[in-house]
Amino acid sequence: MPSEGIIIKDTAGTDPAQEPQITALLRYVTKPTDEQIEGFRAFLARRYSAETAAFALSIRLELREDPSIKNGFILEVGDEVYDWSQEGRTGQLRSRLQAFLDRNPDADKTTYDQFITILKEDVNAFRLAADSMEVGHVLSVGDGIAWMDGLNHVMYGEIVIFEDGTKGMVQSIEESRVGAILFGDEAAVHQGERAARSGRMAGLPVGDAFLGRVVNALGAPIDGLGEIEAADYRAVEQPAPGIADREPVCEPLQTGILSIDAMFPIGRGQRELIIGDRQTGKTSIAVDTILNQKGQNCYCVYVAIGQKASTVAQVVQTLRSHGAMDYTVVVSATAADPAPLQYIAPYAGASLAEYFMYSGRDALIIYDDLSKHAVAYRTLSLLLGRAPGREAFPGDVFYLHSRLLERASRLTKRLGGGSMTALPIIETQDGDVSAYIPTNVISITDGQIFLESDLFFEGQRPAVNVGLSVSRVGGAAQTAAMKKAVGSLRIDLAQYREMAVFTQFSSDLDEATIRQLSQGRILMELLKQPLSHPISMEDQVILLVTAVSGSMIAVPPKKMRDTKAAYLEYMHREKAELLQRIRRSGRLGEGDREEILSGWESFEQEQ
Repeated sequence: MPSEGIIIKDTAGTDPAQEPQITALLRYVTKPTDEQIEGFRAFLARRYSAETAAFALSIRLELREDPSIKNGFILEVGDEVYDWSQEGRTGQLRSRLQAFLDRNPDADKTTYDQFITILKEDVNAFRLAADSMEVGHVLSVGDGIAWMDGLNHVMYGEIVIFEDGTKGMVQSIEESRVGAILFGDEAAVHQGERAARSGRMAGLPVGDAFLGRVVNALGAPIDGLGEIEAADYRAVEQPAPGIADREPVCEPLQTGILSIDAMFPIGRGQRELIIGDRQTGKTSIAVDTILNQKGQNCYCVYVAIGQKASTVAQVVQTLRSHGAMDYTVVVSATAADPAPLQYIAPYAGASLAEYFMYSGRDALIIYDDLSKHAVAYRTLSLLLGRAPGREAFPGDVFYLHSRLLERASRLTKRLGGGSMTALPIIETQDGDVSAYIPTNVISITDGQIFLESDLFFEGQRPAVNVGLSVSRVGGAAQTAAMKKAVGSLRIDLAQYREMAVFTQFSSDLDEATIRQLSQGRILMELLKQPLSHPISMEDQVILLVTAVSGSMIAVPPKKMRDTKAAYLEYMHREKAELLQRIRRSGRLGEGDREEILSGWESFEQEQ
């Protein structure tokens, strides 16, 4: 391409032979006139004379023809670019209009004529700004990582934009280069092309319009139902609320799963880990919890990390068939998506849930699962050249999950009183809870629900291990009725498990032992629950009061499921007022326990 060199110098007290200190490149389609060149001379002198006052100002202006910019000019000075091309002018005007809409969020509600008037005024008053953008050049691209030089002032976590529009997030800042993870196809990014700072941290649009939709880790819809109108924009990385901004966790979040609500209650704002081997029902517990939030004023976010696309589709279909998508957002970064999207997905989901929390509402977020999230982060870290540690994970893998899970909380009334409850999922290998990632997440959360493979294969589903599961919030997040109904359930189950081991080879048992074993079997059968059938709080109270009292001991274990369903149907028909009273007050009043037991006696007589 033809090029032409022009030296612009302030010769006062300088040596004409001195080498230029700043080189500027002016790219054009139509060669600039002498008057335009003079204008660029004056602009460069104004822009850089103050910065080089200690030295002789010497700027070399090179002219280069570049048909790719269509029309206008692009001036490059080191890492700074002044874009007066057609695309640059359009971008500045678009930014100006977007800034207007951000300042006036109700502008879309004005009439058509009013909006056109506003648009005309803004266009007529528009003046092309001499704003520079800091750029770098791609050194290499591979495995979803782009290395660039320049970008001397870029920040960790900032978005950089490549020439084709592909976005990346800065994850490594070294002395001579910057590394960014790519959110698009790396084949579109080439060595030598420019990458510009955006000045914005990675984020995504949020709003009520996302309810019922399936989106990717960047907030873009992937369900084929059209664009989503956003109400706000939130960075994916947000600081966790401080201690002074939090309220104690004391309001229950009912999962609808009897074994969990009775023995390991979860409160709004809590972080309760679901942990177990592959195919032990972890996702099923999470989905049932979402189904049980129908009519509970709780908005749900399900984040699928590294799952098969078919598995995510099944979850969405289950939620949609039960009407749960009306209050749920699904964020999907499947196994087919690149590691950067899997890495950012849970943070994006947390930002969506925080939108509801900070608007004074209750939110529930499921991370399914953080084991795959840690693997994605390990992949990125190794590609970025970070030193591997235990199990090849980087040293900051603990911070990876702690800064995510600490965002779950229950806010003070001053901040609206909203809450975000987190249910992270971790997959273990052969029940090993002492592995690196499981121990990390256990130490961060407020308890764990451990699902045991042996129980699962024995038909005890959900396969909750009573001994290893715990909720550190405990009864503080339980209704008074549930607390009273549970009674000695956990002790009875623990004694049954211990007794069953010692008596499995014994044939001569006393009557008390036989009764204890029979009661334990009944309780284990009671806790079995089919998929997608959450139980309401008042129904749980009815079942627990009856079973813990020993009234169901004569029911054959194989008939327990049918008996339980028939009993609840009978109570809804004959004791509707009692159930409504328990639901409304959350308490077992005087005489309620006796009324429940008398209801069981009447039910037995009808059978």
